[in-house]
Amino acid sequence: MSANGRATAIGATAYDPTMPDAPSPGPRIVAVIPVGALEGAKSRLGGTLDAEERRELAIEMLDRTLRAALTTDAIDETLVISPDREVLDRAASAGARTLLQRSQGLNSGLREARADATAGGADAIVILPIDLPLVSSAAVEQLIAPLDAIVERPLVVLAPDRHGRGTNGLLVAPPDAVEFGFGGDSRAAHAACAAEAGARYIEIDGPLALDIDTPDDLLFVEHLLTETADAR
Repeated sequence: MSANGRATAIGATAYDPTMPDAPSPGPRIVAVIPVGALEGAKSRLGGTLDAEERRELAIEMLDRTLRAALTTDAIDETLVISPDREVLDRAASAGARTLLQRSQGLNSGLREARADATAGGADAIVILPIDLPLVSSAAVEQLIAPLDAIVERPLVVLAPDRHGRGTNGLLVAPPDAVEFGFGGDSRAAHAACAAEAGARYIEIDGPLALDIDTPDDLLFVEHLLTETADAR
């Protein structure tokens, strides 16, 4: 109680108009990791790996992608969507939030995840497939860096595959700025969707260009990793 009888809040600081405003929070970014069923995963590698080996590879890649997303400071939440409950249990144990996919197909599942992320207040989503052998928090940070550097919205940032046809990483801000065009020539499809939406469209190079879809991809990655290990 002050001398004049008025209550004074303990520890309160009087307002000073010259004090700088507190920094505004950055955009809320949700990483979305779509995962198919482990049973029959990576069937295109069937000529090189048997079913159990392909399953183990899918689990290893899922774990790697989860670590990359969960250790990226700018990512506020990691959401895994899958029709496979084993995948969801594994993701939840790692610290991700999970969503059971009700629809069929990758793009439909991503629309489910986007609706969920948007309902949670996401300003941007980052889509990370699990077949990226060199994915890391640094690679994810590279993908989302334009979000701070560029003020224009809508914004689409894409990491193409090494063949120049696929999409190995996709940032969309706001989340509903463009439709998803995964499958086939998805790089061209996403570029067209961005143009139609009037979005700023950026492509980045880097480690996300490597993926494992075919036996040739697997051999290329194994050779690269062997060379890297030998050079150490």
